[in-house]
Amino acid sequence: MSTEKCFANGSAAPGPVPKGHIRIYSMRFCPFAQRTRLVLNAKGIKHDTININLKDKPDWFIEKNPLGLVPTLETPAGEVIYESPITCEYLDEVYPEKKLLPSSAFGKAQQKMMLEHFSKVVPYFYKISTGRNNGDDVSGLEAELKQKFAKLNEDLVNKKTKFFGGDSITMIDYMMWPFFERLDIFELKHCLDNVPELKTWTECMSEDPTVKATRHSVDTYRGFYKTYIEGKPNYDYGL
Repeated sequence: MSTEKCFANGSAAPGPVPKGHIRIYSMRFCPFAQRTRLVLNAKGIKHDTININLKDKPDWFIEKNPLGLVPTLETPAGEVIYESPITCEYLDEVYPEKKLLPSSAFGKAQQKMMLEHFSKVVPYFYKISTGRNNGDDVSGLEAELKQKFAKLNEDLVNKKTKFFGGDSITMIDYMMWPFFERLDIFELKHCLDNVPELKTWTECMSEDPTVKATRHSVDTYRGFYKTYIEGKPNYDYGL
């Protein structure tokens, strides 16, 4: 069972997860859930998708994940896994075809450390967007974000590779990508002006078949974020 339209409170719970599949509870526009969807797609894992109305969550979903967050995975055995980095690592371990994490313990640790650094960058996307909508001066925050981007750019320069884990896409690229995909919507694309290697990385990522399979058009993103900013998010926008 895969649905596009979201399940809200009062909706009937979906049936058991089919054997040989895994289920993702998602939201079409959530960058954190997109991380897990990228991994599912990149590894060719058979899955079904249940989208959740995050403003009016079904009780049955809260029972599965008391935090009420997406992404959440559920196995045919009823096992539940949540938090985007944990779900992605789980998928890479349980489905060993096309490994996305490095094989060495140090390589894995390096990607986790990088993700930890990147987690300090993520709030800027939201702070700047919210501040701008409130009419605040966000130039200081933008300057800080540009510094963070410069550090990421330096990392690519030092590695002399197209992607953050080497010359092909690995887990860390998919973990970072959803936020760069939204630069247009956050009106932050100009922050890539002085970071050529990072800009090239975004262009390479845009051409990846897995990225293309999980993305929305800029117009669809804009339409959703408009409803979000107005306080009435339309999770089914564009369907």
